Amino acid sequence: MLTLTSLTKSFGQNVAVDRATLNFDRPAMIGIIGRSGAGKSTLLRMLNRLADVTSGTITFEGHDITKLSGKAKRHWQSQCAMIFQQFNLVPRMDVVSNVLHGTLNRRSTLATLFNLYPTADIHRAIDILDRLGIADHAPKRAEALSGGQQQRVAIARALMQEPKIILADEPIASLDPMNAQVVMQSLRRIHEEDGRMVIANLHTLDTARRYCDRVIGMRDGKVVFDGTPEQLTTGMAREIYGAGEEFSEAATSTEIETLEQTAAPQRHEVKAAV
Repeated sequence: MLTLTSLTKSFGQNVAVDRATLNFDRPAMIGIIGRSGAGKSTLLRMLNRLADVTSGTITFEGHDITKLSGKAKRHWQSQCAMIFQQFNLVPRMDVVSNVLHGTLNRRSTLATLFNLYPTADIHRAIDILDRLGIADHAPKRAEALSGGQQQRVAIARALMQEPKIILADEPIASLDPMNAQVVMQSLRRIHEEDGRMVIANLHTLDTARRYCDRVIGMRDGKVVFDGTPEQLTTGMAREIYGAGEEFSEAATSTEIETLEQTAAPQRHEVKAAV
């Protein structure tokens, strides 16, 4: 379905992604983990063609994505939707209009200029918002919503593109644990119910294990792990993150249950000291 062959991206002398070779033969929920600067975001940007490839190829359903330009490239970007950490919404615009921006690639310049949308698209946007549990917020300005709600609006906008692949670049990095859980559950449900491939850059191991079918680890631009969540041991995590024995998974957790388990002994210690 999707194949990356010796994919490389260089910025001058700095190699951000170093000969990454990966094969995705079916839609799955895939997590990419690694330290900041490991090459995760650059990899997604090359997949979406927001960044050009220095060398190597990206092939999707037999088509070489790295050679696309103009209209063909824009069509691919609609099929490979991107969700960003900072949402990239229009703050003062209402929620439903932000979602409808997902249709811009197939609308005329005149319709875009006058902000005209077919009734069917408006109904579909509201249906998607309802599916994500935020239809009640459709008439509100995007800036009035919480971070977790705004990220779900961004997911709804991606779904309006009717993509085959959804790329999520650190979708929960700026969210509290409760909203992070809701966003990850939404992405997992989209994969399961729609049969879409979802590839998400993640910082935390517990999140990757809980929601993903497959986990890819990157270090210094190289793919150093590719396996199931069960194969992602603490020892392997140390290798991915370049950490020593002091490495603690709990310290990087965004899962509510893990945070509560970590806090419980600390509360006990405080009480004992008192």
